[in-house]
Amino acid sequence: MLTRPAALLRIEEAGLLTAAILLYMHFHFSWALFAVLFLAPDLSILGYVANPRVGAVFYNLAHTLTGPVVLFAFAYAERYPIPLAIAIIWAAHLAFDRMLGYGLKYPGEFKDTHLQHIP
Repeated sequence: MLTRPAALLRIEEAGLLTAAILLYMHFHFSWALFAVLFLAPDLSILGYVANPRVGAVFYNLAHTLTGPVVLFAFAYAERYPIPLAIAIIWAAHLAFDRMLGYGLKYPGEFKDTHLQHIP
């Protein structure tokens, strides 16, 4: 098991997804909002309409932890509940994607990710 990085990464992301859900529950945010926004980062695939390079840029911008971490820090410091909820949902989405094996995209083909080639 410890020699299978893909399995370790999926377990790690499952832990992060669980932590995000527990944090969301802790703040008593709306589950309807969670359901509506959970797949919102995937709208970034619309960049692939232009071409694979633009698509990869948009997808990767929406699928790195930098955005939700910065938003979370700002929203928590300023006590803005809606942006805080959005940051947690966004992070949960990223953890879910990684848990399933979806990674950041290379500019060649949509199925080529930093984690694997998606069949």
